[in-house]
Amino acid sequence: MDKNKNITFLSHLLVWFVLFSMPYLLSYGQEQEIDRVIAHFWIPLVFSAVIFYFNYFVLIDRFLFTKKTIWFLVINISLIAFFIFLKETIESAFFQEFTRRKISENGEEIGPPFKMFIYVQMVSYMAPLLFSIAVKTTTRWVKTEAERKEAANFKLQSELQHLHYQLQPHFFFNSLNNIYAMVDISPDQAKTSIHSLSKLMRYMLYETNVEQVLLTKEIDFMKKYVDLMKLRVSDKTLVNYSFPVKETNIKIAPLLFISLIENAFKHGVSASKESLISINMTCKDKNVIFTIENDNYPKLTEDKSGSGIGLQNIVKRLELLYPQKHEFKTTLKADRFLVHLEIDTN
Repeated sequence: MDKNKNITFLSHLLVWFVLFSMPYLLSYGQEQEIDRVIAHFWIPLVFSAVIFYFNYFVLIDRFLFTKKTIWFLVINISLIAFFIFLKETIESAFFQEFTRRKISENGEEIGPPFKMFIYVQMVSYMAPLLFSIAVKTTTRWVKTEAERKEAANFKLQSELQHLHYQLQPHFFFNSLNNIYAMVDISPDQAKTSIHSLSKLMRYMLYETNVEQVLLTKEIDFMKKYVDLMKLRVSDKTLVNYSFPVKETNIKIAPLLFISLIENAFKHGVSASKESLISINMTCKDKNVIFTIENDNYPKLTEDKSGSGIGLQNIVKRLELLYPQKHEFKTTLKADRFLVHLEIDTN
């Protein structure tokens, strides 16, 4: 902020330095009388600077932006009239030799009529006034736009944080339900599952509170979760998964895929029928392609486990995190549920 203020100050200083030097730059190599420059150029320029900065720092904010337009016009017209009068007084008192109007042979003054002279003076002082309005309006618009973007970004981060915190208890409760189902059947597996769940929760609590994580960490998390879920399914359920083996250096928003895997185990496993879950992830350049295919066993109406927020959560997060940079499709074909998610991480 201080750097921007310094740049603005120096740019204003440079502009006024160039303007004050203009008569000498335009008449380089010619005789230039300092009194004429002061009378015809520097005095009007000083008045123009006063009009510009008085409007820029005081009048525009106090009157124009608060819709007190009449007061704004009255003050500026009075100020310009005062400067025209003051300029004529100064020139008459100190620069008569250069400001005296020429007289023709028949005694008439040579030059534009007095009314035209006043009109030209008014117009010349209107330029810094209009310029100050334009600069101040632009500055205000830039500031307003920056504040709007900051507010939008804050809202986005808040919503993403809400979705993130929403996912954690959802994941935790569903995992506990699965472990609970194993306690009576296989206590040893239940103990192993609790230990695995603690590792998963440690990752969720302490390593995902960032905008992006390495894809390899997400893959390791998903593998551990799949291994945890395989403990509770019967031998009739076959789970295949394939993830990139090499380091990709790709970074991605955390916990995007876990809801899809969770959903596959929730709706793709039957206690009495053979079930197949296939999970596949590939990377091409900076694109991540993730697919899941599982049998479709619709959830019974009386089954109240879970909250149904998994897919809704991921759809919303994708819209916020990767707008126009993702493709998400779900299809049901021949009692097989297919999910295709492609994300451009560039």
